[in-house]
Amino acid sequence: MENIFNQSPFQCRMDWGIRGVKEASLRGDIIVIVDVLSFSSAITNAVHQRAIIYPFPRTGDINEFGKSVNAEVCILERSRARELGLPSLSATSFNESHKGKKYVISSINGATCVKEASGNNYIFIGCLLNASAVAIVVNQIQQDKNLNITVIASGERWSGNKDEPRDLRPSIEDYLGAGAILELLNGTKSPEAKVCIGAYQNSKSELDELILDSSSGRELLNMGFSDDVKFCSQVDVFKEVPILIQDSKGYSFFKNYLS
Repeated sequence: MENIFNQSPFQCRMDWGIRGVKEASLRGDIIVIVDVLSFSSAITNAVHQRAIIYPFPRTGDINEFGKSVNAEVCILERSRARELGLPSLSATSFNESHKGKKYVISSINGATCVKEASGNNYIFIGCLLNASAVAIVVNQIQQDKNLNITVIASGERWSGNKDEPRDLRPSIEDYLGAGAILELLNGTKSPEAKVCIGAYQNSKSELDELILDSSSGRELLNMGFSDDVKFCSQVDVFKEVPILIQDSKGYSFFKNYLS
């Protein structure tokens, strides 16, 4: 019996979080993971600065993983990282001084979604910052390989560090980021994708204000990272399209698909 929840009649789909990634991976879809505040935006800026990023979910020993890939582990507490002048999950923390260096970035939402998609052939990072560039790349692969596309809004967590789908808290910034990419994709779109696109199109005129005043935006604002929220709310600043690939030891990291 066909799974009625997989949006199978359509080429372009929208889904949420870990479970959405798992289902898209099983289907062999092209996957775009969107975590606007801040994993996807941090990865995109890091790749723009030509840093090498290894994603790591909030499970296991991150320091041991860092040793395994010979990479610097980014401090989990972004406020402390900023005090020390170090890169972190803060989207604005990467700059040209990080070119060619290897870092491990951990995230409850975005990195965990990446882990669940690690068996998939095409796993991209998307956000508002690179929405158009991602759409161009994904459209070409869809045409060449005859694959469907699922854009994943990572969402947030209600509490704690659990990785279970029932702990997902939908977040408007990821929904809007997904809509910005879906709007530009070719092929038939599911109703879920169309509604997501509509949300983005109707929010364009006040995108900055909506994201800044969202739950996730106010959280970062209270932490002193209003500049991060403003940075992540920009559309089409970068041409880089991070894709997940493996190094010689089989560890997954992000590089620019277009390089």
